[in-house]
Amino acid sequence: MAINVRLSETLVDKARRYGTLEHRFVVKQIEYWLQIGRIMAENPDLPFSAIREILLADQEEPIGEYQFS
Repeated sequence: MAINVRLSETLVDKARRYGTLEHRFVVKQIEYWLQIGRIMAENPDLPFSAIREILLADQEEPIGEYQFS
């Protein structure tokens, strides 16, 4: 279910600028920041670089199933 939320113009402008660099819409950029914040709150010892790599890997298409011999 989608809901409307009021955000400051400053936040929306920053999300627009960062989103343009990352090829995301404003809403997707804010969702991305929210996801990072949630992961960091749940894993305070995890560095941002690791979180970024996890999120990038999560966006990749699966290659196939792993096969162990």
